[in-house]
Amino acid sequence: MTRLAGTLQAYFTTRLASELGASPHTIAAYRDTWRLLLGFIAETRNIPPQQLDLTQLTAEVISDFLSHLETVRGNSVTTRNVRLAAIHSFYDYAALRHPEHADTIRQVLNIPAKRHRRTDLTYLIAPEVTALLAAPDLNTPAGRRDHAMIQLAVTTGLRVSELTALTPQDLHLGSGPHVACTGKGRKHRITPLDRPTVTTMRRYLAGLAAEPAVLFPTRTGTPMSTDAVARRLSQHVAAAARSSPTLDAKNVTPHTLRHTAAMRLLHAGIDTTAIALWLGHQSVETTQIYLHADMSIKERALARTSPTGIKPGRYKPPSDKLLAFLQGL
Repeated sequence: MTRLAGTLQAYFTTRLASELGASPHTIAAYRDTWRLLLGFIAETRNIPPQQLDLTQLTAEVISDFLSHLETVRGNSVTTRNVRLAAIHSFYDYAALRHPEHADTIRQVLNIPAKRHRRTDLTYLIAPEVTALLAAPDLNTPAGRRDHAMIQLAVTTGLRVSELTALTPQDLHLGSGPHVACTGKGRKHRITPLDRPTVTTMRRYLAGLAAEPAVLFPTRTGTPMSTDAVARRLSQHVAAAARSSPTLDAKNVTPHTLRHTAAMRLLHAGIDTTAIALWLGHQSVETTQIYLHADMSIKERALARTSPTGIKPGRYKPPSDKLLAFLQGL
Protein backbone atom coordinates (compact mmCIF):
# COMPACT_ATOMS: atom_id res chain seq x y z
CA MET A 1 0.00 0.00 0.00
CA THR A 2 1.30 3.47 -0.90
CA ARG A 3 0.03 6.62 0.71
CA LEU A 4 -1.10 9.16 -1.87
CA ALA A 5 -0.01 12.24 0.10
CA GLY A 6 3.75 11.81 -0.27
CA THR A 7 3.59 11.08 -4.01
CA LEU A 8 1.20 13.96 -4.66
CA GLN A 9 3.39 16.40 -2.73
CA ALA A 10 6.48 15.27 -4.64
CA TYR A 11 4.57 15.61 -7.92
CA PHE A 12 3.71 19.26 -7.28
CA THR A 13 6.99 20.37 -5.71
CA THR A 14 9.50 18.27 -7.66
CA ARG A 15 7.87 17.27 -10.94
CA LEU A 16 5.78 20.32 -11.83
CA ALA A 17 7.67 23.16 -10.17
CA SER A 18 11.31 22.01 -10.43
CA GLU A 19 11.62 19.54 -13.30
CA LEU A 20 9.00 20.87 -15.73
CA GLY A 21 9.14 24.50 -14.63
CA ALA A 22 5.35 24.75 -14.90
CA SER A 23 3.84 28.21 -14.69
CA PRO A 24 1.90 29.31 -11.59
CA HIS A 25 -1.26 29.20 -13.73
CA THR A 26 -0.70 25.54 -14.62
CA ILE A 27 0.14 24.58 -11.04
CA ALA A 28 -3.00 26.33 -9.80
CA ALA A 29 -5.18 24.56 -12.38
CA TYR A 30 -3.77 21.14 -11.47
CA ARG A 31 -4.08 21.94 -7.76
CA ASP A 32 -7.76 22.80 -8.20
CA THR A 33 -8.35 19.48 -9.97
CA TRP A 34 -6.93 17.55 -7.03
CA ARG A 35 -8.81 19.62 -4.47
CA LEU A 36 -12.04 18.76 -6.26
CA LEU A 37 -11.10 15.08 -6.62
CA LEU A 38 -10.07 14.63 -2.99
CA GLY A 39 -13.18 16.44 -1.81
CA PHE A 40 -15.33 14.18 -3.99
CA ILE A 41 -13.71 11.04 -2.56
CA ALA A 42 -14.08 12.28 1.02
CA GLU A 43 -17.77 12.95 0.42
CA THR A 44 -18.69 9.83 -1.56
CA ARG A 45 -16.26 7.24 -0.09
CA ASN A 46 -15.86 8.74 3.38
CA ILE A 47 -12.06 8.55 3.14
CA PRO A 48 -10.05 11.56 4.42
CA PRO A 49 -7.40 12.68 1.89
CA GLN A 50 -4.48 11.98 4.26
CA GLN A 51 -5.59 8.34 4.60
CA LEU A 52 -5.92 7.66 0.86
CA ASP A 53 -3.77 4.98 -0.70
CA LEU A 54 -2.83 5.09 -4.35
CA THR A 55 -4.60 1.77 -4.92
CA GLN A 56 -7.89 3.36 -3.81
CA LEU A 57 -7.79 5.87 -6.68
CA THR A 58 -9.02 3.36 -9.21
CA ALA A 59 -10.32 3.96 -12.71
CA GLU A 60 -13.84 3.54 -11.35
CA VAL A 61 -13.34 6.32 -8.80
CA ILE A 62 -11.85 8.64 -11.41
CA SER A 63 -14.68 7.90 -13.84
CA ASP A 64 -17.25 8.64 -11.14
CA PHE A 65 -15.51 11.93 -10.44
CA LEU A 66 -15.55 12.92 -14.11
CA SER A 67 -19.26 12.13 -14.30
CA HIS A 68 -19.79 14.21 -11.16
CA LEU A 69 -18.12 17.18 -12.82
CA GLU A 70 -20.57 17.10 -15.72
CA THR A 71 -23.80 16.06 -14.03
CA VAL A 72 -23.55 17.78 -10.63
CA ARG A 73 -21.17 20.69 -11.13
CA GLY A 74 -22.42 21.36 -14.65
CA ASN A 75 -18.94 21.49 -16.18
CA SER A 76 -18.52 21.36 -19.94
CA VAL A 77 -16.88 18.45 -21.74
CA THR A 78 -13.85 20.68 -22.32
CA THR A 79 -13.46 21.31 -18.58
CA ARG A 80 -13.95 17.61 -17.89
CA ASN A 81 -11.14 16.76 -20.32
CA VAL A 82 -8.83 19.38 -18.79
CA ARG A 83 -9.37 17.84 -15.34
CA LEU A 84 -8.65 14.40 -16.76
CA ALA A 85 -5.41 15.67 -18.34
CA ALA A 86 -4.27 16.92 -14.93
CA ILE A 87 -5.01 13.51 -13.40
CA HIS A 88 -3.23 11.70 -16.23
CA SER A 89 -0.17 13.90 -15.69
CA PHE A 90 0.06 12.77 -12.07
CA TYR A 91 -0.40 9.11 -12.97
CA ASP A 92 2.38 9.34 -15.56
CA TYR A 93 4.62 10.50 -12.73
CA ALA A 94 3.35 7.86 -10.31
CA ALA A 95 4.00 5.09 -12.84
CA LEU A 96 7.75 5.75 -12.59
CA ARG A 97 7.79 5.88 -8.79
CA HIS A 98 5.41 3.02 -8.02
CA PRO A 99 5.66 0.21 -10.58
CA GLU A 100 3.98 -2.07 -8.03
CA HIS A 101 0.72 -0.26 -8.82
CA ALA A 102 1.17 -0.54 -12.57
CA ASP A 103 -2.22 -2.19 -13.17
CA THR A 104 -4.22 0.51 -11.34
CA ILE A 105 -2.22 3.27 -13.00
CA ARG A 106 -2.62 1.73 -16.47
CA GLN A 107 -6.39 1.57 -16.10
CA VAL A 108 -6.60 5.24 -15.13
CA LEU A 109 -4.32 6.29 -17.97
CA ASN A 110 -6.59 4.40 -20.37
CA ILE A 111 -9.59 6.58 -19.49
CA PRO A 112 -10.11 8.50 -22.74
CA ALA A 113 -10.91 12.15 -23.22
CA LYS A 114 -14.52 12.66 -24.15
CA ARG A 115 -15.27 13.69 -27.69
CA HIS A 116 -17.39 16.75 -28.16
CA ARG A 117 -18.70 18.98 -30.88
CA ARG A 118 -16.39 21.91 -31.57
CA THR A 119 -18.08 25.21 -30.86
CA ASP A 120 -18.08 27.94 -33.48
CA LEU A 121 -15.04 30.15 -33.26
CA THR A 122 -15.84 33.83 -32.65
CA TYR A 123 -13.69 36.55 -34.15
CA LEU A 124 -14.17 40.16 -35.24
CA ILE A 125 -14.23 41.44 -38.79
CA ALA A 126 -12.54 44.70 -39.80
CA PRO A 127 -15.51 47.08 -39.25
CA GLU A 128 -16.09 45.55 -35.80
CA VAL A 129 -12.44 46.03 -34.86
CA THR A 130 -12.60 49.65 -35.99
CA ALA A 131 -15.72 50.26 -33.90
CA LEU A 132 -14.20 48.55 -30.86
CA LEU A 133 -11.01 50.60 -31.04
CA ALA A 134 -13.10 53.79 -31.21
CA ALA A 135 -15.16 52.86 -28.13
CA PRO A 136 -12.75 53.70 -25.23
CA ASP A 137 -12.75 57.31 -24.06
CA LEU A 138 -9.30 58.64 -24.92
CA ASN A 139 -9.80 61.58 -22.56
CA THR A 140 -9.40 59.28 -19.55
CA PRO A 141 -6.35 57.26 -18.43
CA ALA A 142 -8.42 54.04 -18.32
CA GLY A 143 -9.75 54.67 -21.81
CA ARG A 144 -6.28 55.26 -23.25
CA ARG A 145 -5.05 52.12 -21.51
CA ASP A 146 -7.93 50.01 -22.86
CA HIS A 147 -7.52 51.39 -26.39
CA ALA A 148 -3.81 50.52 -26.39
CA MET A 149 -4.48 47.07 -24.94
CA ILE A 150 -7.13 46.23 -27.56
CA GLN A 151 -4.88 47.49 -30.35
CA LEU A 152 -2.00 45.36 -29.11
CA ALA A 153 -4.25 42.31 -28.65
CA VAL A 154 -5.77 42.29 -32.14
CA THR A 155 -2.33 42.83 -33.68
CA THR A 156 -0.26 40.33 -31.72
CA GLY A 157 -2.83 37.76 -30.57
CA LEU A 158 -1.34 37.65 -27.07
CA ARG A 159 -3.26 35.69 -24.45
CA VAL A 160 -4.91 37.84 -21.80
CA SER A 161 -2.47 36.52 -19.17
CA GLU A 162 0.40 37.55 -21.44
CA LEU A 163 -1.07 41.03 -21.96
CA THR A 164 -1.57 41.72 -18.26
CA ALA A 165 1.96 40.53 -17.42
CA LEU A 166 3.70 42.84 -19.92
CA THR A 167 5.99 45.58 -18.66
CA PRO A 168 7.04 48.74 -20.54
CA GLN A 169 10.44 47.12 -21.04
CA ASP A 170 8.80 44.35 -23.08
CA LEU A 171 7.88 46.87 -25.78
CA HIS A 172 10.54 47.70 -28.37
CA LEU A 173 9.29 50.51 -30.59
CA GLY A 174 12.49 51.47 -32.41
CA SER A 175 14.02 49.65 -35.35
CA GLY A 176 12.33 46.28 -35.83
CA PRO A 177 9.45 47.03 -33.43
CA HIS A 178 8.19 44.07 -31.44
CA VAL A 179 6.83 42.92 -28.11
CA ALA A 180 8.44 40.18 -26.02
CA CYS A 181 6.35 37.98 -23.75
CA THR A 182 6.46 34.78 -21.75
CA GLY A 183 3.69 32.37 -22.74
CA LYS A 184 2.53 28.90 -21.82
CA GLY A 185 5.23 26.62 -20.47
CA ARG A 186 7.29 29.74 -19.73
CA LYS A 187 8.30 29.90 -23.37
CA HIS A 188 9.58 33.25 -24.55
CA ARG A 189 8.51 34.61 -27.91
CA ILE A 190 8.79 37.85 -29.86
CA THR A 191 5.93 39.23 -31.96
CA PRO A 192 6.45 42.04 -34.49
CA LEU A 193 4.32 45.19 -34.39
CA ASP A 194 2.83 47.05 -37.35
CA ARG A 195 3.00 50.80 -37.81
CA PRO A 196 -0.47 51.67 -36.38
CA THR A 197 0.28 49.65 -33.24
CA VAL A 198 3.66 51.33 -32.80
CA THR A 199 2.00 54.75 -33.11
CA THR A 200 -0.69 53.80 -30.59
CA MET A 201 1.78 52.43 -28.06
CA ARG A 202 4.07 55.45 -28.34
CA ARG A 203 1.13 57.77 -27.76
CA TYR A 204 -0.01 55.66 -24.81
CA LEU A 205 3.42 55.60 -23.14
CA ALA A 206 3.92 59.33 -23.72
CA GLY A 207 0.65 60.04 -21.90
CA LEU A 208 1.64 58.20 -18.72
CA ALA A 209 2.58 60.37 -15.76
CA ALA A 210 5.24 57.88 -14.68
CA GLU A 211 6.46 54.55 -16.00
CA PRO A 212 4.33 51.85 -14.34
CA ALA A 213 5.55 48.46 -13.15
CA VAL A 214 3.26 46.78 -15.69
CA LEU A 215 2.25 48.05 -19.10
CA PHE A 216 -1.51 48.04 -18.43
CA PRO A 217 -1.98 48.78 -14.72
CA THR A 218 -5.08 49.28 -12.63
CA ARG A 219 -5.78 52.59 -10.92
CA THR A 220 -3.58 51.46 -8.01
CA GLY A 221 -0.72 50.39 -10.27
CA THR A 222 -1.22 46.63 -9.95
CA PRO A 223 -1.65 44.22 -12.89
CA MET A 224 -5.20 43.87 -14.22
CA SER A 225 -6.93 40.56 -13.52
CA THR A 226 -8.45 38.47 -16.29
CA ASP A 227 -11.92 39.29 -14.99
CA ALA A 228 -11.14 43.01 -15.01
CA VAL A 229 -10.02 42.86 -18.64
CA ALA A 230 -13.17 40.94 -19.55
CA ARG A 231 -15.40 43.49 -17.81
CA ARG A 232 -13.77 46.45 -19.50
CA LEU A 233 -13.93 44.72 -22.87
CA SER A 234 -17.65 44.00 -22.41
CA GLN A 235 -18.30 47.68 -21.73
CA HIS A 236 -16.47 48.73 -24.88
CA VAL A 237 -18.20 46.07 -26.99
CA ALA A 238 -21.58 47.37 -25.82
CA ALA A 239 -20.58 50.90 -26.82
CA ALA A 240 -19.11 49.75 -30.15
CA ALA A 241 -22.30 47.85 -31.00
CA ARG A 242 -24.12 51.15 -31.49
CA SER A 243 -22.06 51.81 -34.63
CA SER A 244 -21.43 48.15 -35.51
CA PRO A 245 -24.67 46.24 -34.71
CA THR A 246 -23.21 42.85 -35.67
CA LEU A 247 -21.33 42.89 -32.37
CA ASP A 248 -24.63 42.33 -30.55
CA ALA A 249 -24.76 38.78 -31.90
CA LYS A 250 -21.24 37.89 -30.74
CA ASN A 251 -19.96 36.83 -27.34
CA VAL A 252 -16.74 38.86 -27.31
CA THR A 253 -14.17 37.82 -24.71
CA PRO A 254 -10.46 38.66 -24.39
CA HIS A 255 -9.74 35.41 -26.23
CA THR A 256 -11.87 36.64 -29.12
CA LEU A 257 -9.21 39.28 -29.76
CA ARG A 258 -6.62 36.50 -30.03
CA HIS A 259 -8.83 34.69 -32.54
CA THR A 260 -9.21 37.95 -34.43
CA ALA A 261 -5.45 38.35 -34.76
CA ALA A 262 -5.15 34.80 -36.08
CA MET A 263 -7.92 35.28 -38.64
CA ARG A 264 -6.35 38.54 -39.86
CA LEU A 265 -3.14 36.64 -40.54
CA LEU A 266 -5.01 33.82 -42.23
CA HIS A 267 -6.88 36.22 -44.52
CA ALA A 268 -3.56 37.81 -45.43
CA GLY A 269 -2.40 34.45 -46.77
CA ILE A 270 -0.03 33.57 -43.93
CA ASP A 271 0.68 29.85 -43.59
CA THR A 272 -0.71 28.13 -40.51
CA THR A 273 2.80 27.10 -39.44
CA ALA A 274 3.80 30.76 -39.20
CA ILE A 275 0.54 31.58 -37.39
CA ALA A 276 1.29 28.84 -34.85
CA LEU A 277 4.67 30.44 -34.14
CA TRP A 278 3.03 33.87 -33.96
CA LEU A 279 0.47 32.74 -31.39
CA GLY A 280 2.84 30.52 -29.42
CA HIS A 281 0.96 27.29 -30.11
CA GLN A 282 2.82 24.16 -29.09
CA SER A 283 1.43 22.28 -32.09
CA VAL A 284 0.42 23.49 -35.52
CA GLU A 285 -2.66 21.27 -35.17
CA THR A 286 -4.07 23.79 -32.70
CA THR A 287 -3.97 26.42 -35.43
CA GLN A 288 -6.12 24.30 -37.75
CA ILE A 289 -9.25 25.55 -35.95
CA TYR A 290 -8.90 28.80 -37.87
CA LEU A 291 -8.98 26.97 -41.17
CA HIS A 292 -12.18 25.23 -40.11
CA ALA A 293 -13.69 28.55 -39.04
CA ASP A 294 -13.01 30.53 -42.20
CA MET A 295 -15.59 29.98 -44.93
CA SER A 296 -13.99 32.45 -47.35
CA ILE A 297 -10.85 30.31 -47.64
CA LYS A 298 -12.99 27.27 -48.40
CA GLU A 299 -14.92 29.24 -51.01
CA ARG A 300 -11.70 30.36 -52.72
CA ALA A 301 -10.49 26.76 -52.74
CA LEU A 302 -13.77 25.65 -54.28
CA ALA A 303 -13.51 28.32 -56.98
CA ARG A 304 -10.20 26.81 -58.12
CA THR A 305 -11.69 23.37 -58.66
CA SER A 306 -13.35 22.12 -61.84
CA PRO A 307 -17.14 22.31 -61.86
CA THR A 308 -18.92 18.98 -61.45
CA GLY A 309 -20.80 17.48 -64.39
CA ILE A 310 -18.62 19.18 -67.02
CA LYS A 311 -16.97 17.07 -69.71
CA PRO A 312 -13.18 17.52 -69.48
CA GLY A 313 -11.25 18.85 -72.47
CA ARG A 314 -9.32 21.82 -73.81
CA TYR A 315 -11.01 25.19 -73.95
CA LYS A 316 -12.20 26.24 -77.42
CA PRO A 317 -13.29 29.82 -77.96
CA PRO A 318 -16.66 30.32 -79.61
CA SER A 319 -16.69 30.98 -83.34
CA ASP A 320 -17.23 34.71 -83.82
CA LYS A 321 -16.53 36.86 -86.89
CA LEU A 322 -15.33 39.84 -84.82
CA LEU A 323 -12.98 37.65 -82.78
CA ALA A 324 -11.70 36.05 -85.98
CA PHE A 325 -11.05 39.49 -87.45
CA LEU A 326 -9.14 40.61 -84.38
CA GLN A 327 -7.20 37.34 -84.32
CA GLY A 328 -6.14 37.86 -87.95
CA LEU A 329 -4.74 41.35 -87.46
